[in-house]
Amino acid sequence: MRMAERPSQRPASTTASAPTCNLHSFSQTRIQNPRTPLRRIADSRWVQSGGDISLYEDSSMAMPLPQATCEVDLAAELASEEELRQRIIAAKKELGERLLILGHHYQRDAIVEHANETGDSLLLSRLAADSDAEWIVFCGVHFMAESADILTRDDQVVMMPNIRAGCSMADMADLPDVQHCWNELIDGFGLLDPAMRADPDEPAPPGEAYLVPVTYMNSSADLKGFVGEHGGIVCTSTNAPGVMKWALERAGVGGKVLFFPDQHLGRNTALRMGYKESDTAVWNPMFESDWDGLRDATFVLWHGYCSVHQRFTTEQIDALREAEPQALIVVHPECERDVVDAADHVGSTEGIRKFCQDAPAGSVIGVGTEVHLVRRLDSEHIDKDIRCLDPGVCPCSTMYMIHPSYLADLLENIIKGELTNRIEVPEQVAHDAVLALDRMLDIDA
Repeated sequence: MRMAERPSQRPASTTASAPTCNLHSFSQTRIQNPRTPLRRIADSRWVQSGGDISLYEDSSMAMPLPQATCEVDLAAELASEEELRQRIIAAKKELGERLLILGHHYQRDAIVEHANETGDSLLLSRLAADSDAEWIVFCGVHFMAESADILTRDDQVVMMPNIRAGCSMADMADLPDVQHCWNELIDGFGLLDPAMRADPDEPAPPGEAYLVPVTYMNSSADLKGFVGEHGGIVCTSTNAPGVMKWALERAGVGGKVLFFPDQHLGRNTALRMGYKESDTAVWNPMFESDWDGLRDATFVLWHGYCSVHQRFTTEQIDALREAEPQALIVVHPECERDVVDAADHVGSTEGIRKFCQDAPAGSVIGVGTEVHLVRRLDSEHIDKDIRCLDPGVCPCSTMYMIHPSYLADLLENIIKGELTNRIEVPEQVAHDAVLALDRMLDIDA
């Protein structure tokens, strides 16, 4: 289904009177029948640091995890892994083709095993949009489920096994802070809002300078809506250069691109396009801005980052190359600039998968991305030695909050007629977000 064809009004819901809640991570998104099982260990956010065990309770996960080794305590009261597996298999069989389970690449194997489809966030959202399934269970983090709800029909229900599974990077840019930044840049530099034009999709007229917002797919629905409302666009780690080129054409001479939430993807993309470091400046909502740097910059980058990808270093690359001189290095563009510069290849999760697939037999490949994907790639390619650059790296802690016990509970609730943890993006937010997503798809087409 083409996203612009999404009906403008939602039909009356049979669960409209159900209790709802709003987590910070979801911003304006409505969560029907929120359910957090008492077995908190399914969150798997136990972190050992200096001998102390602490559990991060804040659902927003706005702060990055410590640089520490994750230890998962499965707790005696949980069902065994095999018991959970059999419960999920039985529930899937009963629900049949009316159910679609989507699993992101960063999910643990015990979840991926049950997914009907696996992929990155954009691919999974597209698969949801193309599906006729009545119930779509998204095993990922909140912005992914929001995107799936935006793209699916109104008679389809999108749910998450654990509504606490947010994204620390996405939470680093919230709507009030972005609106403040937007107003400051518009007023401070006399830039224009693309929404003022009759057709924001057209390039900027000569002599006019605009501020064009670009948000990474890894952002909340209300930020995608903000971008759509102001003539901006969404990007992925794959299409970022093409999207940035589009945005620059709409900004015009003397205009600027405001990119959020991941500064590293924005910087690496600008440098890949031939721009200099001095053409970028960082906006940090927590500190006073460097207005001289912002004035000279073409790209204003939000001070956000992925706590997993920021762990990778050039020292790790050097260590692998010293041990394995012929080793190939592939990293995600959310890594810092020096890591990207030192790698042989840079790619999205799908790009990393293809790089490993295409590498010659016998290759040693060091990968800078989430460890579950890396280990899965190694098991899939037995003729290659595929390693995580940081062998002690934590899994993505919020992805790891999707535990098989939560998935089993959710599926069994569906069978009982209880649609728990349903994700619903407000209609106006969804409408504006579709504008930004459609602009991206027009570039990809």
